[in-house]
Amino acid sequence: MKEQILSNPYKKYSKLIIVVSILIPVVVAILFTVRLPNVDPLYFLPPIYATINALTALILVVAYVAIRQKKIKLHESLMKTAISLSLVFLVMYVAYHMTSDPTPFGGEGAVKYIYYFILISHIILSIGIIPMVLITYVRAITKRFADHKKISVITFPIWFYIAVTGVVVYLMIAPYY
Repeated sequence: MKEQILSNPYKKYSKLIIVVSILIPVVVAILFTVRLPNVDPLYFLPPIYATINALTALILVVAYVAIRQKKIKLHESLMKTAISLSLVFLVMYVAYHMTSDPTPFGGEGAVKYIYYFILISHIILSIGIIPMVLITYVRAITKRFADHKKISVITFPIWFYIAVTGVVVYLMIAPYY
């Protein structure tokens, strides 16, 4: 039994998943406190990273359809693309916030509460999705497909929600930029 655990290829990724899952939110939080001097604000980035979120949501749906149709290579390519887009989004998002002052939401009444509910749930879930995506991905690349499927049914809707709410948050705050 102990030999099985040690030979499990998934185990070698466990520590890396933990480190990355902690490191990304911590680094992002730290970078949010940094303002780059003598750098013009990157005001053009929000519509670009909102588009990346929309594209990620679309790719996640197409990847889901692909795997349901047993198009494994297409699914794999699409998921790698979704992960890559999420990383590009994160770099752009941090770059924008390192060069620009925060934009306060100007809506009032019920729309303000709706906005903050969507924003807060989006932020909290975006932190939690990191280990979920990594675990889901590692289970696939280590050919643990039954375990991959078990977690992907949870990972997919959360990741999709994050991608869609990223667009919604952008659309709601865009008038106040």
